[in-house]
Amino acid sequence: MKDLLLLVADKSMQFSLQGALDRPRRLGIRPIIFDFRQHPGRDGGARTSGARILALERQRFSHALLVLDHEGSGSGETPEELERRLDEELAATWGGNAKAIVIAPELDVWMWGSDNLLSEILKWREAEPLRSWLSSRGFTFHADGKPLRPKEALEALLPVCKRPRSAALYQEIAKRISLSRCTDPAFLRLHVQLQKWFSGK
Repeated sequence: MKDLLLLVADKSMQFSLQGALDRPRRLGIRPIIFDFRQHPGRDGGARTSGARILALERQRFSHALLVLDHEGSGSGETPEELERRLDEELAATWGGNAKAIVIAPELDVWMWGSDNLLSEILKWREAEPLRSWLSSRGFTFHADGKPLRPKEALEALLPVCKRPRSAALYQEIAKRISLSRCTDPAFLRLHVQLQKWFSGK
């Protein structure tokens, strides 16, 4: 039986989580054996049938994660309400061995942990720092410095850097960003759950 199955909404999400899980010591967990499944219905499909799909894999995996963006899920619930409801659906089969993670608004918010790292990976050559450049083009930011529209902000930078939006870019960032300093609530819930299940101690 493998340790963990992750059902995710798309390839970018898979590659981001792969980049983090490939660094178990940084996550404070032991090395684990894990697999991914991508839901063909993306975020909306993960919301409506993710728990049922994962239930079919219960005999092959000891734990499961259902990860999706709130943006694009089609849910009228808050991210917190949706996550609680999906946790209840998962618990019917998995008990405490499965968890839903609903990212608000979307995965791209995890890419904004460090301006310096993002500038380095994107090979940013403009005179203005990333956030100043975005601010001058109408983007607004939370108090923690992350864009209110993280996906659109990243997509605005890529043509300037002559970089395509690809799953490999997400993986590259996730492999290098500081996992211990990420303050996004969804990532923190994911981190805590992984440590609970797979403590490195």
